[in-house]
Amino acid sequence: MRAILWPILSLILSHAFAAPRPVSVSSTGVTIKSEKNWLWGWAWGAESTVSVVDRSPVVSFASRPAAFGAEINDPILGYVIPLSSFTVPCVSNETSPAPLLPDNTACPRLCIVGPHQPDPNETWIALVQRGGGCEFVQKVREAQRLGARAVVVGGQNPETTGYPDTLVNMFSPGDASDVKIAATFIKYVDYVTLYALIAASNTSHSGLRTLSLLITAEYSAWEWYSPIITFIIILLLPSVLTFITLLIHRVRAARAAQRDRAPEDIVHNLPWRVWTGSGWEKHDAAEDPYAPAPEGDKPDADSTPSAPAADADADADADPAPAPSTPSADAEPSTSQPAAPLAWFDTQLECAICLSEFEKGDKVRVLPCHHIFHLAEVDEWLIQRKKLCPVCKADVTQPLDAQTASTEESQPVTSGSRAPSRATSPANATERTPLLVNDNDS
Repeated sequence: MRAILWPILSLILSHAFAAPRPVSVSSTGVTIKSEKNWLWGWAWGAESTVSVVDRSPVVSFASRPAAFGAEINDPILGYVIPLSSFTVPCVSNETSPAPLLPDNTACPRLCIVGPHQPDPNETWIALVQRGGGCEFVQKVREAQRLGARAVVVGGQNPETTGYPDTLVNMFSPGDASDVKIAATFIKYVDYVTLYALIAASNTSHSGLRTLSLLITAEYSAWEWYSPIITFIIILLLPSVLTFITLLIHRVRAARAAQRDRAPEDIVHNLPWRVWTGSGWEKHDAAEDPYAPAPEGDKPDADSTPSAPAADADADADADPAPAPSTPSADAEPSTSQPAAPLAWFDTQLECAICLSEFEKGDKVRVLPCHHIFHLAEVDEWLIQRKKLCPVCKADVTQPLDAQTASTEESQPVTSGSRAPSRATSPANATERTPLLVNDNDS
């Protein structure tokens, strides 16, 4: 499970914390692509880039557009001017005079001072800083009143505020339909760098030091639906992980079940026989037991199965031999000594699977452990269910001698126990041989 989820998590983190996209400068102009990672941009909205285009190389800062005001659909190019360079807070007549604020927070209401101010016919971008006791939307309103085309809001010093220096989402707690310009937020360290570049710039606009600034943004198609989709993903994630876990468990169970089954070629290579009513007709494993038998090969019910059985019926004084003990068709008659009794597996007249007695013409499969069953039933059991004999649980894919040897080796012989006798070996076993023998019994 960990091996599957770790590559996915690594891919997500690599995109989430990806480095800013490079800015390319061509002979025809400047091409700016906003820094946007698909994970945070999808979850929190669009991402944008603020770039100083009259520097070589181009200096770019990551930013985040505000949730109010105009969208940055097209790149915004203009002169960036700090509001503190030509404005001061207006002092109300109802309050005592206050000292000039040394910051650039655009709070409270600003008044123009000095002989220089931006040309209203030119596109210029206001630079302000977060803080000062007013909200983001009030800063943007003040810059819009002064004629700015857009606003760049810088963060606060994390050493004084205690908050991390990260991009924040600028929202308006009230109605912001009167705001018609765009706004974006940059980090404090980027704000300090941009402010220092403006102070050291040789470019001026209407007597004010400035730089050429380009603002670009990329908006996701899912921006307005991202909270809902994120919530749905959070709900579905446990279900997806549970489904993956169940799928892996199902695959492992299927593989384990496949290992427990016997291959078809091994099962089909096992010998099989046909019950003739009084004995077994042996067949080679190479013969197809499912092929229909020719008409001439079918056993005749009225025919005598074997000569010894006919002689037994003719002799009235002799005891008739029972059907289970009838010699097989391959056994050669011997006149010099009596025939050896058949092994107990040759006397089986009942299938242990269906519990039905074998009838004339029934095909049976002989397993390595010498148990016999109806051919179709035991083939389905071995191929579809287990590769073990339904009676003795012997593995049909392994020779019986190897299984017996491994069983004897797995049982240690102690000083108080004796090795199994020849009488209890599988070759000499009968149906009445106990499964467990107490060798200590005298």
